[in-house]
Amino acid sequence: MNIRPSAAIRQNYNEIAEICKKTGEPIYLTKNGEGDLVVMDIDAFTRREKMLALREELLAVEEARINGEIGYSVDDVALAMKTAISEAYNG
Repeated sequence: MNIRPSAAIRQNYNEIAEICKKTGEPIYLTKNGEGDLVVMDIDAFTRREKMLALREELLAVEEARINGEIGYSVDDVALAMKTAISEAYNG
């Protein structure tokens, strides 16, 4: 975990940016000794957001399954994919 005082972002922006890009990890900034902000590389942020969105989707699907909603088996999905591919090739 990389923790820096908030003044570091003003004084050493390029260094902070390089650390974020190199490690892919966030840097936690403090103000008066307390946590204040988190800074991270845009690519790392985008990956994190996509991962969180996927987790939310998976959680919703799992909740639906637990609540008894009818889903699709692996065989159902495989058959649907084969059918779609066949229809795409045969027009």
